[in-house]
Amino acid sequence: MGPTCEENRVPGAVLSSLDLIGRLVAFDTTSRDSNLALIGFVQDYLDGWGVDSELVYDRERRKANLYATIGPAEKSGILLSGHTDVVPVDGQAWDSDPFAVAEKSGCLYGRGTSDMKSFIAVVLALVPEFLARGLKTPVHLAFTYDEEVGCIGVRELIAALKQLPVRPSACIVGEPTMMRPVIAHKGKRSLRCRVAGRESHSALAHEGVNAVEAAAEIVAYLKAMARRKRDHGPFDPAFSPPYTTVHTGVIHGGTALNIVPRDCAFDFEFRNIPGDDPQHLLDEVKRYAAATLLPEMHAVSDATGIVFEEMNAVDGLDMAPDHPLVLLTQSLTGANDTGKVSFCAEAGLYQEAEIPTVICGPGSIEVAHRPNEYIAIGQVRHCESFMRRLMDRLAR
Repeated sequence: MGPTCEENRVPGAVLSSLDLIGRLVAFDTTSRDSNLALIGFVQDYLDGWGVDSELVYDRERRKANLYATIGPAEKSGILLSGHTDVVPVDGQAWDSDPFAVAEKSGCLYGRGTSDMKSFIAVVLALVPEFLARGLKTPVHLAFTYDEEVGCIGVRELIAALKQLPVRPSACIVGEPTMMRPVIAHKGKRSLRCRVAGRESHSALAHEGVNAVEAAAEIVAYLKAMARRKRDHGPFDPAFSPPYTTVHTGVIHGGTALNIVPRDCAFDFEFRNIPGDDPQHLLDEVKRYAAATLLPEMHAVSDATGIVFEEMNAVDGLDMAPDHPLVLLTQSLTGANDTGKVSFCAEAGLYQEAEIPTVICGPGSIEVAHRPNEYIAIGQVRHCESFMRRLMDRLAR
């Protein structure tokens, strides 16, 4: 259970980054649940400092993105973006309450400490300093919902940004990168394949069309594609793994062993490196199914079939190393290089909307989504220093 309504009232209160990490983690914003309690807390906090914010809701008004600007509203500035939702803790063996921050040996433990409420907390903690600096170029704040289940909320936010007279000119997404600038992430395309067969008694298997077996043949073809990508690329050594991956994660089908199954469905995904078009991979799978499986199925029954449905797609991020935003982020972090990551994020969608974007935030993706997720307090301090250097630039 999150903080009470009375505890939420913090207008004008000076709260440290560590205070705010504790407050934000206390809100259980697992993606299946509403994030409105956390968003209400943030809106009240900003209002206490005289910062107006706007909410962009989902259709059911159970969740919302928050957008705010600090500095001259008539100018385009840098967007600081973070998602408010977290992955479930169900079935994980935590040593402490995942929704109550526990400090131990210089680290803060709790769900979302690394991914990515600490970034949001740092941004909020430094709001008074941003205001006091008298920014010549504004910072925009975006806190989104449902990133963990397909970058859903940010799409509604981007649509709203496109309607504004002034929108951000650049974006920093605070996913956990150990404060190293990241200029690329893989794209992701999630798909479902539905196979419609024909039921029969298993003793008369020749009269049926086995949907599970047809699905299994497609899964096996996908596995062969995965091996081909692994062995022959294309490759980008800056990613780990350095190639496009193909993965089947869920499959359902059949009712009993003595019944030839009529239906089967499975979910699979492509995580592609920039330049490796996942549509070409999907087209290849469709051609295989149409040429190899459907003729045999239709020979038994024309009512059989194979259908592919897209569940979600996230564009990859691919920024040029010499882009001014990349160089700025490097100078703010003191990093001599940049990185690329295999997890996908909202950054690619911002870039697709013509908002140049880099990823740079505190914490490690290695501990995200796991039990006993944590962030080192030193990473929080590093992020604070980054934000203060950003203030220096924007106050000029």
